[in-house]
Amino acid sequence: MLDANLQSQLKTYLERVTRPIQITAHVDDGAKSQEMLELLNTLTTLSAQIQLDVRRDGSERTPSFALTTPGQDIHLAFAGLPMGHEFTSLVLALLQVGGHPSKATAELIEQVRNLDGDYRFETYFSLSCQNCPDVVQALNLAAVLNPRIQHVAIDGALFPAEVEARQIMSVPTVYLNGDVFDQGRMSLEQIVAKLDTGSGKRDAEKIAAKAPFDVLVVGGGPAGAAAAIYAARKGIRTGVAAERFGGQVLDTMAIENFISVKETEGPKLAAALEQHVREYEVDIMNLQRATALVPAGDDGLVEVQLENGASLKSRSVILSTGARWRQMNVPGEEQYRNKGVAYCPHCDGPLFKGKRVAVIGGGNSGVEAAIDLAGIVSHVTLLEFDDKLRADEVLQRKLRSLGNVTIITSALTQEVLGDGQKVSGLVYQDRIGGDAHRIELEGIFVQIGLLPNTEWLKDTVALSPRGEILIDDRGQTSVPGVFAAGDCTTVPYKQIVIAMGAGSTAALSAFDHLIRTSVPKSSGAVAEAA
Repeated sequence: MLDANLQSQLKTYLERVTRPIQITAHVDDGAKSQEMLELLNTLTTLSAQIQLDVRRDGSERTPSFALTTPGQDIHLAFAGLPMGHEFTSLVLALLQVGGHPSKATAELIEQVRNLDGDYRFETYFSLSCQNCPDVVQALNLAAVLNPRIQHVAIDGALFPAEVEARQIMSVPTVYLNGDVFDQGRMSLEQIVAKLDTGSGKRDAEKIAAKAPFDVLVVGGGPAGAAAAIYAARKGIRTGVAAERFGGQVLDTMAIENFISVKETEGPKLAAALEQHVREYEVDIMNLQRATALVPAGDDGLVEVQLENGASLKSRSVILSTGARWRQMNVPGEEQYRNKGVAYCPHCDGPLFKGKRVAVIGGGNSGVEAAIDLAGIVSHVTLLEFDDKLRADEVLQRKLRSLGNVTIITSALTQEVLGDGQKVSGLVYQDRIGGDAHRIELEGIFVQIGLLPNTEWLKDTVALSPRGEILIDDRGQTSVPGVFAAGDCTTVPYKQIVIAMGAGSTAALSAFDHLIRTSVPKSSGAVAEAA
């Protein structure tokens, strides 16, 4: 299961273990149990610290295994085989149970340890989901740090009866003490903030006490990270306020056009971006949503107001709030979000194995989604508003070669149908003939482009008809001292490498603005007189 190279790497990692690791496996005679035992037996050969106890008593989900260490009260388990994207989660769990310290901040670790309550978490994941490992790893670490926190990570594909009974149609889905806690990507910070109800107020108080910045970056995606690095390298006081560091890159599966890096994945790139920014003296304020921008007054400081009630001030501001998936905005879409309406085919596709789905959108994203899903589901119907597909020709040829795909153009989606619990179909209108048609299906994947995160700026900064921030070639907005970069702006071609360049440009422009505005107004006259 693990090739020689991977075993060698894993053995090196396991040398960091400082205390015994006890693995308790629950198996039967099935093929998946045998695969899991093969993996676990391999682990025991890679470290003398790992001991394996195999049980066939049916007392737990099968196949599953728990990790703990003697003398510690740790409740951490995997139900299924944590390979694919979850293999890293397994490695980290082994290291942390084995005593290797986490890279989480001391403040966050202490906050987890001080959580008051009993928390039994269950996380449903799929092996193809790039969003799931963040949640699994966060809750695994929490279980290692706090004995009152239990966590089991469950491969939904191996436990279809549970998935069906709980109507799980989106991963990751997290249950807490038997009830749905949340869905989608979450960091440990976000989870703790939701559990620790007083954390928001404490954060607001800390933020309100901060001194003004020279450059404040709003947003933590590629543009924001580049802007922060370029500003910090100038030796000026730099801050980043981000709703989630990494931005939409966190939701990107494969990245193959980032120059000099042949191939990577969004979460890996996002982690590298944050690590690079933290190499500098940048004040990163994560989980902060901006709600208003107040132009500079007599004090020369621009104010950014936050959702938690606090505000930040800075001599210059760089807006890099990015974009999000555009919604159809039709009846039923919001009601059945994560109940059949999905936006990530890589994450949620495996949950629709053998079922009928639709993909909305005929651009590259939509056609790629349809191609991927066709290998999992029974049938894919692709609906495109235009009279032809807009994807690259090579993708169209691949799509048309698939026998379980139907392509419908000139189709206006009008309504998402459901039975109150999950999606049962959709209604679309033929834009040419005007007739309405109903399609019976179980899932709808929306792939119709991006919407800039700029609603909070409507009354302050000039926006395009599409809601993008209007900028010049230096990244300057309509407000003095306020610059912008990335997918939230009018820059053409929404690409990671372009966003990084734009963020760098905005930071250099902000620095130039600071230099020019710091010169006393009388200096020019004095020079001329001299």
